[in-house]
Amino acid sequence: MCNRAEATDPGFVAQKSAMTDTSFRTLGVPAPLLDVLAKDGKTEAFPIQVDTLPDTLSGRDVLGRGKTGSGKTLAFSIPMVARLGGALAGGARRQGRILGLVLAPTRELATQINATLEPLAAAYGLKTTTIFGGVNQTRQVQALNAGVDIVVACPGRLEDLMKQGYVKLDAVEITVIDEADHMADLGFLPSVTRILDKTPRDGQRLLFSATLDNGVDKLVSRFLQNEVLHSVDEANSPVAAMTHHVFHVEGADAKKELVRTLASGTGRRILFMRTKHHAKKLAQALTAQGIPSVDLHGNLSQPQRDRNLAAFSAGTAKVLVATDVAARGVHVDDVELVIHVDPPMEHKAYLHRSGRTARAGAEGSVVTVVLPGQEKDVKDLLRKAAITVTPTRVTPTSPEVAELVGQVAAYVKPEPKVEQPRGGGRSQGANAQRKRAARDEGARAGGQGRSGGRGAGRDAGAGRGASAGQGRGAGRDAVARTSDSHGRPAAERSARSAQQPAAAGNARTPGRRASTGGGSKLTVGSVVRSNGGGQRRGR
Repeated sequence: MCNRAEATDPGFVAQKSAMTDTSFRTLGVPAPLLDVLAKDGKTEAFPIQVDTLPDTLSGRDVLGRGKTGSGKTLAFSIPMVARLGGALAGGARRQGRILGLVLAPTRELATQINATLEPLAAAYGLKTTTIFGGVNQTRQVQALNAGVDIVVACPGRLEDLMKQGYVKLDAVEITVIDEADHMADLGFLPSVTRILDKTPRDGQRLLFSATLDNGVDKLVSRFLQNEVLHSVDEANSPVAAMTHHVFHVEGADAKKELVRTLASGTGRRILFMRTKHHAKKLAQALTAQGIPSVDLHGNLSQPQRDRNLAAFSAGTAKVLVATDVAARGVHVDDVELVIHVDPPMEHKAYLHRSGRTARAGAEGSVVTVVLPGQEKDVKDLLRKAAITVTPTRVTPTSPEVAELVGQVAAYVKPEPKVEQPRGGGRSQGANAQRKRAARDEGARAGGQGRSGGRGAGRDAGAGRGASAGQGRGAGRDAVARTSDSHGRPAAERSARSAQQPAAAGNARTPGRRASTGGGSKLTVGSVVRSNGGGQRRGR
């Protein structure tokens, strides 16, 4: 078993990675998991898996550092399932108490991790689920209440459910922190720290990160015990099987045409934009030009994200136009080209965007499109990313472009847009239904009020006629009682009032009299005026 000094020694790492037999069977992966991996065409381990599996399977804490696309997900998924289904198995599944926890910075990454974990866990009868924000928590709460073994979670929503008492971490045996450096960039480390504090100190902890800056090193020193460090290549290093191109264009129009040409091939492409609006706009424009495209950015709901990713994975859409939300965690096989339509702001983003291609030993190409005035920024960006490439001035018909496009895909006629009716629509949401029911009830009450008002008016008229000669000034008093300050009869006032449903909160209405209901108690919010006697005041 290696120690920290051995793991950080380049010669030792090279010797381990040069093992002649790197099969999962040789590395000690249990037979049930070997069958699942073989069905997915996985029999040989990648370097990060070769280095870490002997230690993680034996229960050691591990700090793994490797470039994007190196196979880290399997490197922690295999030992988590193997140990929870074997050495740490036992006891009935309990509501809200989980055994394994994986923390990830984004919903996309959490979904991808769970997709890898789920078939492995099923081999041992273990249950997994995802927990993240942006969706209703009901499904997540139901899964926790039914009992689940492994949770893949984003820190924010997990903390919410912990505070509500739906999940407890006191029984966690293995905790994984994936993409710790990205969580630091997003400001999640305080939340991660609070979550890790709730897990048992004697549990196994695995942390994977490209770098140890921005506070990641503090997580390591506080929560990992006697950890083993494994590094595969340098942190944030470019992938050897990736070919980089920098294309200079004359202006915005030439850029649009170049991007359309590069997107027109038969293979999968991911196009990166800087803003959500432009990502959506470009996906729509390409689709209208016969290149089926979907977008991925922060303005989409989770169902929309899932639907667009499914279309891209299935091949019904060959182009994914994304913001940096897809730079981590989106693993779709056979992405042959990544295009930086808008160059990123810093070199780490460039490497993570580019890492969507040439994953796990495959080959891929990366193109950065440069407008006049962007040359210096892109040059500095590539220098920091340790990328050496000679810029080329191109047009859409240049040989360099044609080589990257390859065979042009057939034109796909876009589906006609369905115009949504403007106004007059009838929403079926719960809130809309409650409002309609309230309006209907008010209309019925208004109809009854109008009928009662007319009857009351006739009765009042009869009463006035009967008492006309019975007292001094009786006629004048009757007129005063049955008309308002504008001279309108009482029956008219009653009908008008019945037609208007009461406003919420009993808002004050000009000219409205206080209702005494036959006694001295006044209605809250009423306006009180003098009425033949002493002045009364409403509350």
